[in-house]
Amino acid sequence: MSEPDDHQLLAEFAGANSEAAFATIVGRYVNLVYSTAFRFTRNPHHSEEITQVVFIILARKAGKLSSSVLLSGWLYQTTRLTAGNFMKSEIRRQRREQEAYMQSALNEPDDVVWNEIAPLLDEAMGKLGETDRNAVVLRFFENKTAAEVAAKLKLTEAASHKRVSRALEKLHKLFTMRGVTSTTDAMTKAISVNSVQIAPAVLAKTVTAVAIAKGATASLSTATLIKGALKIMAWTKMKSAIIVGAAIILVAGTTTVVKKHISNRYEDLFTHMDSAHLKTAPPALILRPSRYADRGNLAIGGAPEAPGKFIGRGRPVEYLLCDAYGVTPQRMVLPNGLSTGKFDFLATLPNDPKAALREAIKNQLGLIGHIETQEQDVLVVRVVRSAASGLRISQGSEASVYSNLGKFTATNFKMSNPDGTPGVVDCLGLLFGLPMVDETGLTNAYDFELRWNGNFDIPKSDDQKKQVEHALLDQLGFELIRNRRPVEILIVEKAR
Repeated sequence: MSEPDDHQLLAEFAGANSEAAFATIVGRYVNLVYSTAFRFTRNPHHSEEITQVVFIILARKAGKLSSSVLLSGWLYQTTRLTAGNFMKSEIRRQRREQEAYMQSALNEPDDVVWNEIAPLLDEAMGKLGETDRNAVVLRFFENKTAAEVAAKLKLTEAASHKRVSRALEKLHKLFTMRGVTSTTDAMTKAISVNSVQIAPAVLAKTVTAVAIAKGATASLSTATLIKGALKIMAWTKMKSAIIVGAAIILVAGTTTVVKKHISNRYEDLFTHMDSAHLKTAPPALILRPSRYADRGNLAIGGAPEAPGKFIGRGRPVEYLLCDAYGVTPQRMVLPNGLSTGKFDFLATLPNDPKAALREAIKNQLGLIGHIETQEQDVLVVRVVRSAASGLRISQGSEASVYSNLGKFTATNFKMSNPDGTPGVVDCLGLLFGLPMVDETGLTNAYDFELRWNGNFDIPKSDDQKKQVEHALLDQLGFELIRNRRPVEILIVEKAR
């Protein structure tokens, strides 16, 4: 007699509150959930709490999940969102010790490939579409055969193989952009061997007991985490909703059409955030409240593959102004009462898309800007150690900037640009809130990932700034010198 499938067990639990049915599900997937949480937290206690939260959420939603939902994929995505939300509020005071623990917990301490990709894996998985992500979870997290993957995804074996291959190509590209040089084969082997590890022996029993009670006996911290995770899950499901205040201008010949709905084609652009998708985008202008505020602050554009096309996701207002005016936030004077929200934008109009974005900012947010030259405190950037390993000459063509907890990444950026558009030096200035002056003499385009022991994407204290200054010296070989010079400043005012 064959074992009941996941949805049969969920139906049994939802209908009869069967502890045995739910315990079977926990037994099947507790290692997957715990391992995913651990890659985020690097802390066994926090990973166990997140695992409890995920299964409590499953217990609450057991009767509502569609039979078409792949449970392992749903659990992985729920864990990724829950752990990401947890880490936003978690102060990582002993990051180096936690990283050391992560290294010692790996199945193969000498597995260089896994050590490189483990900190990047779940962020990269979040950039895949749902079907691609499910394919990777089935094939490499659960180690299903090609035939089993095809059956679960309701595809032919050939289509399933193509889906898995395409997902791996996307992951490999994302890892390459972050400086990982391993082959696709080495990457897939590392994920297959290391992505799911054995959870603590008593965790399944504890999770089952707490989840069946649907969190009624959970601690205050766990209850808070459940609430936050459910909120984020609800937010990410709004893919076909009408966005209030968002406007899309589609250009067809000489006709301009304004719509309030966003098609799946445009949503794919915001999901993938790469030049390959941006290249195919038709002429359009989108400015809307962000639907990806929990996925970092990211913008790309201007690459040879997609000239004159720009896209941003999760952008605070000052970064949105940076995208529109080519002036970084530390060179801005902003008015009081500025919105604290985040925004998504797509600018692919054929004639000066940034001018169109500026007009949209004026119409929707009521903000305009003009340039003035003022004497300001500045930080002068000079190279004192040219062999620093963190600064690499770019091998790609897609320009992007990404900030997250204790991390700042730039890809294919020059130190500074003659046309005044932001370069690496300007990006570094974002970390200090001061204009930067480039005296490095470097002319190539570079990739770098700057890391420090902090819990804010932009430092807010002198201690944070000192940590970043030390990281710049140690990781990129840059020295900062304080000075005062005349610089161009964007004066932002409220439109009348």
